Amino acid sequence: MPALEILAPDTLRIERILDAPPTTVWRYLVEADLRRKWFAGGTDARAGEEVALVFDHDNLSADDVPYPEKYAKWKGAVGRERVVEYDPPHVFAIGWDDGKEGTARFELFAEGADKTRLVLTHSGITGPAPMANFGGGWHSHLAVLQELLAGEPVRDFWALHAQSEAKVAAALAQASTSGG
Repeated sequence: MPALEILAPDTLRIERILDAPPTTVWRYLVEADLRRKWFAGGTDARAGEEVALVFDHDNLSADDVPYPEKYAKWKGAVGRERVVEYDPPHVFAIGWDDGKEGTARFELFAEGADKTRLVLTHSGITGPAPMANFGGGWHSHLAVLQELLAGEPVRDFWALHAQSEAKVAAALAQASTSGG
């Protein structure tokens, strides 16, 4: 199973094996202090409630790495998303942009005693540009989570993000030429 798949023109799927049990991974999804280390801080997530996501990617690189110019305007941006599914420690989902950009759904599966298979399916994305943006973002943020749980710091998040964007662009091009 590839780490990133384009399932439909509005749906992407990313899978990662993480070095922690599902209960630990769950905490990294829903607790703001842990979530900010790989994605976005803000507020803790609770069933049926709004969750604030504060984006400050300075937290994601071990080295002092400046924001690329095209992303600098988003530093400190706050997203307010709705928790639409909450089944600890198995399923966590949020509607994105009041549901206008679909739903990001995380599923956690135990892999032996101390590993988790995380499956993220983001469906309802409105077009190729948002698909590339979400795909590159999710791919790189989940790579940060994977490295964090493995005890390996990400030196430069933005270099990882650029690689992720290229990987997603290639997957999108492949999906469009294969009819999927």
